[in-house]
Amino acid sequence: MPCALCGDIIPTEVARCPACGAWARRRDFRAVGVAVFMLLGFNAFVALGSGISLLRSAQPLRSTTHDTFDRSAAVRALAPYGEVFAICGALAGLTGLLYLAWLWRACGQAPGPHRHHRVWALLGWFVPVVNLWLPPRLVYDVWVNSGRYRTAERQLAGAVVAAWWGCLLLGGLTARLFAGAGVDSLAEARFDMHLGVAAAALLALAAAFCMVTVFQVTRLQVTRGE
Repeated sequence: MPCALCGDIIPTEVARCPACGAWARRRDFRAVGVAVFMLLGFNAFVALGSGISLLRSAQPLRSTTHDTFDRSAAVRALAPYGEVFAICGALAGLTGLLYLAWLWRACGQAPGPHRHHRVWALLGWFVPVVNLWLPPRLVYDVWVNSGRYRTAERQLAGAVVAAWWGCLLLGGLTARLFAGAGVDSLAEARFDMHLGVAAAALLALAAAFCMVTVFQVTRLQVTRGE
């Protein structure tokens, strides 16, 4: 396996790179963490850009009256953003696959005690009902177990994880409502526009909060292993 720091080949039976002395597993874990962090940043950028673009393209709805409302024009203005959110969902799915690989490694490297078995780092995202509450608990446990935290610091970590998960769930729900909302009247068109902007803002915030958790866990575990 090549060293993520210097590129030299590390034999499988050796824990450190023979050239630079870096811990192979920790350096590889840091590379995965950096990749997840950058992909999350791209997700946040795309979601935020979509919300700003939606605000600008739907600006005429603010000055439109019930007498001048044109349903076909509203459909043309709002319909493309349903496809934009679908693309954002596909991008988030690809990011999620790499995130699961990172979380699996992070769970294995975090010292105990663990409230849940490591396998739930993967299964917890796909089991119905369980996937509504277990993933943030796992991320929180990995975060606080990776370092030495006081009570206030644990509460802050819990607040960040809760904000990430809340924004993610609300953003996904709002995006679904935006895709299924009608524009038969001016009030419905304006409401649909607000739903789209809210969904974009929530998804951007979710990606930003997730970036914080990935950065902190990766930093703590890499530092502890060096």
